[in-house]
Amino acid sequence: MKIVYTLLMFLFVVWLLLFTYLRNPVIAFSGNVNTLVKEEVLKAHVIALSSITPSRSFDQPQSMYTAKQYITDSLNKMGYKIRLQEVYSEDNIYHNIIARYGDENATEVIVVGAHYDTASKDNPGADDNASGVAALLEIANLFAQNKNPTKVPIEFVAYTLEEPPSFGGKGMGSAYHAEELARNKVTVKFMMSLEMIGYYSNDWFSQDYPFSFFYLLYPWTGNFIALVSVPADRGLIQDFKKAMIPELNTTVYSVNAPATLPGIDFSDHRSYWAFDWPALMITDTAYLRNKNYHTPQDTADRLDYKKMSDVVGGIYKALVNLN
Repeated sequence: MKIVYTLLMFLFVVWLLLFTYLRNPVIAFSGNVNTLVKEEVLKAHVIALSSITPSRSFDQPQSMYTAKQYITDSLNKMGYKIRLQEVYSEDNIYHNIIARYGDENATEVIVVGAHYDTASKDNPGADDNASGVAALLEIANLFAQNKNPTKVPIEFVAYTLEEPPSFGGKGMGSAYHAEELARNKVTVKFMMSLEMIGYYSNDWFSQDYPFSFFYLLYPWTGNFIALVSVPADRGLIQDFKKAMIPELNTTVYSVNAPATLPGIDFSDHRSYWAFDWPALMITDTAYLRNKNYHTPQDTADRLDYKKMSDVVGGIYKALVNLN
């Protein structure tokens, strides 16, 4: 009996350590339904981008140009001065779209980014990643409308070439942007990647994980938003969760795990880790939940815009509170 008790205590301690290490819990209470962002506005952005045909993949330069123009025009209408950063791949020129809110000459910035390319020409990319771009545009719009004071300016960046074949290398649009900041001796206070934030499900076992033991630590239903980073950025995750949770009704979970864990570095935030800058990803967990990931079925009608608007409003409030 003593052996059983000891084993149970050991397993509990292991579970508690994993819970603390991975989930990085904070004390905060949610319950506010965010009404800052209109569902129909987010939906309009997602439809506009995901209806571009062929889809906006690296081998469809004209479609990439159409997406670039849509994003640029949207930011221009908000009053932003746009800067285009050239990114090169296979004799083609693509562009990061950069809009800074705040001091143009500051040597420290917060970066909020989302990639606008898709994985293939027949992948509409509504969740991946028109949802992230829609969020980027509306967060930028809220700052422009409300004229929030900022100690540290924010660079809103719509990245080109996040998807394969550029993914993971120096050809990523975000890698170009991070390298340019470093070259210009600009420090990043933190970077936030908006990577697939529109797909939710209340179905049992609608949420997958890299390893089965995660079911002991996280929900079995895919109806939450996740904050993802490495152990070194535990403080950033804690601060963001504390600022974000009270502002929305959607459940927020986080994971701080080594980049070797599948999915941890699967977006543009990885480019800023290369310069030892704090960075996190906000995501609906991508392929671990959305089975339409990188398929022709990743369409605008499959997203939950009510949930998405709640999340976007919460991210905006958190950025205001952390600046």
